[in-house]
Amino acid sequence: MGDRNVLHDVTDATRRFIKLLDADQLEHAVRAVADDGLRHRWGYAPGTRPGLALGDLGRDQRKAVHGMLATVLSPHTYAQAATVMALEDVLDRQEGGHRDRHSGDYWTILFGTPDGDEPWGWRIEGHHLSVNVLVADGRVSATPFFLGANPARVTYRSRVVSQPLQLEEELARELLERMGPAARRLAVVSDLTPQDIRSSDSPRVVPSEPVGVTPAQLDKPAGELLVDLVRLYLDRLRHELADHEFARIDQERLHFSWEGSVRRGDGHYYRVQGPGLLIEYDNTFNEANHIHSVWRRPSHDFGDGLLSAGCDASRHAVALGNVRND
Repeated sequence: MGDRNVLHDVTDATRRFIKLLDADQLEHAVRAVADDGLRHRWGYAPGTRPGLALGDLGRDQRKAVHGMLATVLSPHTYAQAATVMALEDVLDRQEGGHRDRHSGDYWTILFGTPDGDEPWGWRIEGHHLSVNVLVADGRVSATPFFLGANPARVTYRSRVVSQPLQLEEELARELLERMGPAARRLAVVSDLTPQDIRSSDSPRVVPSEPVGVTPAQLDKPAGELLVDLVRLYLDRLRHELADHEFARIDQERLHFSWEGSVRRGDGHYYRVQGPGLLIEYDNTFNEANHIHSVWRRPSHDFGDGLLSAGCDASRHAVALGNVRND
């Protein structure tokens, strides 16, 4: 029932958006789901994208885009995403406007439309936000899922006013503190941080050999915190989707690693890796006040796992048909 509810909500919200578009907007918004080159060309840097920009849409159309997001995201993550978009205006003000940033600089592109039984999907993306949705065979995929924040933290007299990705940092720090010195020496694999998340905006991720500490090397409270950290990223999706994704996780084969300083205010990076799972987080730019974070499913990003399963099923059906016809 839960999966059907999600499918109904996502489909209904997407149709509502499509009905609000005129012919010219539809032409710019819709591409073929089979255009893998475009579907896999995602990013989180500022810049224009294919599709329709929020700033060029009418009020009802913008609300419909937000409605699409809200059908896939959990309520707290929708609030994070809305805050990330609003930060573009804050950042523009900090920079004196010379890069002409604006909270309307987020694009929506559709891959196919929710009519019939063919796969379809959409991407909503701009600076520090990328949500990639594909629907096939009654199921919903939503990775890569990127959230970033700049400024990551706004303060007043050393008190936090805004920090949309606070839990992504705090849970990882709590895990480091809870695991104890011996396990921490295994978890902290470098004193230096990478320039950015290592997977970047690559269309394909080939995971490196996992490093760091494993659940078997942690006591029970620390092991539970590691699972909580993974769950935080999966819970970016509404609970029906997150529960389904969580059921895939092999909790015993997770690896957690940290790079950089463990002192607050210094640059740092962490990664959680397991079969079919990659989570990366870094906070290194702007004196450690600029976060990038991503959840990916190697070999299944962009709904490719659903698409390949559908192709396999179709080939199987054709083969059975041929047998019956002989």
